[in-house]
Amino acid sequence: MYTYNQNDKKLVEQRVVQFRNQTKRYLDGALSDDEFRPLRLKNGLYIQKHAPMLRVAIPYGLLSSLQLRALAYISRTYDRGYGHFTTRQNIQYNWLTLESVPDVLDELSKVGMHAIQTSGNCIRNVTSDEFAGLAPDEVVNPLVWCEIIRQWSTLHPEFGYLPRKFKIAVSGAKNDRAAIKVHDIGVLAIKKENDTIGFSIYVGGGLGRTPIIGQEIKSFLHWSDLLTYLDAILRVYNRYGRRDNKYKSRIKILVKAMGLEAFKKEVETEWDCLKGKAGTLVGDDITRIKDRFSNNKFEPLIPLSESEIFVGKSQEFINWYRRNVFEHREPGYCAVVISLKKSKAAPGDATDIQMDAVANLADEFSFGEIRVTHSQNLVLPHVRADQLNEVFGVLQKYELATSNIGLLTDVIACPGGDFCSLANAVSIPVANAIQDRFDSLDYLHDIGELVLNISGCMNSCGHHHVGNIGILGVDKNGEEWYQITIGGQQGFGAAIGKVIGKSFPREEVPDVIEKLVHCYIRHREASDESFAQVVSRIGLNPFKEEVYGAH
Repeated sequence: MYTYNQNDKKLVEQRVVQFRNQTKRYLDGALSDDEFRPLRLKNGLYIQKHAPMLRVAIPYGLLSSLQLRALAYISRTYDRGYGHFTTRQNIQYNWLTLESVPDVLDELSKVGMHAIQTSGNCIRNVTSDEFAGLAPDEVVNPLVWCEIIRQWSTLHPEFGYLPRKFKIAVSGAKNDRAAIKVHDIGVLAIKKENDTIGFSIYVGGGLGRTPIIGQEIKSFLHWSDLLTYLDAILRVYNRYGRRDNKYKSRIKILVKAMGLEAFKKEVETEWDCLKGKAGTLVGDDITRIKDRFSNNKFEPLIPLSESEIFVGKSQEFINWYRRNVFEHREPGYCAVVISLKKSKAAPGDATDIQMDAVANLADEFSFGEIRVTHSQNLVLPHVRADQLNEVFGVLQKYELATSNIGLLTDVIACPGGDFCSLANAVSIPVANAIQDRFDSLDYLHDIGELVLNISGCMNSCGHHHVGNIGILGVDKNGEEWYQITIGGQQGFGAAIGKVIGKSFPREEVPDVIEKLVHCYIRHREASDESFAQVVSRIGLNPFKEEVYGAH
């Protein structure tokens, strides 16, 4: 865990006082709606369909047990007893009153949390791999670099009013679990043969109305130049990005319009003015950040084999272990993914009672640490293998032991039309209907890993474009319909899904998904051939025939 210093604490506390005054002035009529809007957005506050929604930052998905308990307390004191974890590793509260928001921000500040820059045309929450620092395939631990970017980007005076929102993701492993290719900037930490750390930089990725896969703009950037190079990219975007049309204002549109080489030339020219000057990192900068991360004291353990772990265990435990428990680089330890995708629950939601339970588990079994994943689940990152059964028992008690990580019912979904005023259609009821249809665990295991993502509108908060199966809510003459895409995937082989044809009314969506799954199973050549691989190999037509044959 990273611990804020006194400067961090003072900044956050002052921000709370500032926003409390701004809110009071607005409620007293001294500020108009237009004057208050940019102030509240910079503090993560939206006015949604039913009530104000507050988006709380969880930098690179890292939480302490103390912070998770604070989130639980806020949910039961100021909200309706739950919070919604998002694909940006944040948490959202959907039922706050405007008057209570300064008090909520004050509670957050007491545990080193805030909502700064979780909205607005600025650099948003920096995200990363949920297994950062523990994954066996990791080349460079990205957490220190995430924190450096967070400090650089927070309240940056030059980048507070960008043409549009801006998102950065950082990874350091051989497998991309941070989705760096669908971000405005993707940062991949790498090592040269002499162990020199550097970065591959990707630019111009993003989903939403115009989904685009990011392109590599720099194959190797020395670690000391990280901030000056990011600064150069942001300056070029700030100068040339469109402000006349919000649908064409993202950096992906600028890169596409200019062409990668022309954009790169502008960045390199800008970087020539910055390289080696203020913002260039030195060894003391890295040490200063590293020293503020807690150093977990792992015990020397003898690794247990799967058969040893399974002795005397129930089939439910075995199923859960095989889906929800992941390898750790420390012998004898595991990472436990806690599914927030129980059937009939909103994907990504956790109650205050569940949050408290997870915080207690983290204290007892995981050095007081929790992670938030891009797929809207939680992680206990450092659990001893010989204590997994105890953890499983507690998770069962609090309905958090669903064994579906990576399976079809591990649905990623935005809040949709139930909450969001931008949505064209609901997401949560559709996710629940699909989960009900595929409720058999045996059937899910037969299908294998399959990513299904749902968005209620083109903003793609549910990342439907990169789902193996993507579902997008669309409006047809005031009615809710759903467009289906297939073949999307994230990672280093990121791809945008393709629309299979005309959209469907809500009640038909589970049938359509079942037909797509049947087509996949029938055509795969091996049990480990993924859905995206089958789509790539056989094309869309077999899936279209399966779905539209009866129409």
